[in-house]
Amino acid sequence: MFGRPGRQRMSRTQPPAVPSSGAAGSDWSAHRELEDAVRAYLLHPDIALEALGAVLGRRPVRAFTLERVVDINANGTSVWQEAAVCDDHRLVLWHSEDMTDASAPGGTVLDSSVQVIPLGSVSHVGIRTLVGTGADGGRETRGAYVFLATPTLQEIATVRGEEGTTTGRFRQEAYRFSKSLDDGGPGQIRRLLEFAHAVSERVPGPR
Repeated sequence: MFGRPGRQRMSRTQPPAVPSSGAAGSDWSAHRELEDAVRAYLLHPDIALEALGAVLGRRPVRAFTLERVVDINANGTSVWQEAAVCDDHRLVLWHSEDMTDASAPGGTVLDSSVQVIPLGSVSHVGIRTLVGTGADGGRETRGAYVFLATPTLQEIATVRGEEGTTTGRFRQEAYRFSKSLDDGGPGQIRRLLEFAHAVSERVPGPR
C-alpha cells in the first residue's frame, strides 16, 4: 500500500457500510478492464475513475492492482482504498480515505489523492512470493509482496541527540503492495504478480 504507512492521519469516522458480495468488495481479479475491476471492488468507483482518467487519458493500461483495508482503532473506523496502474511509461497511484470534517454535511469527507511516478525514476523492484503445498499436494502460491523504490529520500523521523541536537532519519521513497490467500485470494495474488512483472519490464536499464 503505497502511501499508508508514513502518512499523517486525521481522526476517523464510521465509513459507509460495505455492500454484500456482488457489489463493492467483490473479487476484482477476474476483470481485465480497469473500469470493471474498480466498479466491482472499490466503494467510490466514480471518484477513483475520474481521478485516474484525468491522468491516464487515452494511454493504454498495461496492468493494475487494487486494495481496500478497513482500519479499526480507538479513534473509530475508516476505509483505505487504493489503485496502482501501470501504463507504458508511468506508475499512477490513487488512494482515498474517509476523514472527519465538521463543516461537511454528515461530518465526513473522502480524501482522494493521485501520484504519478515516471517508471524511469524507479531504481529498484523487489518481488517476493510465498510458495507452499496445496490441499491436493500440488504447489500453491500463498502470497506475493512487491516493493518499488526510487532514489528520492523521505524523512521518516526526527532523532534527538545529545545536547539538544536533532537530525533527520531518511529512507528511499518506496511503495509496497501485498496479497495473500487470506487477503485477496489466489486470483488477486496472480494479478499482483502480473502488475509487478509489467512494471519490471518497463523500468529502463542503466545507461
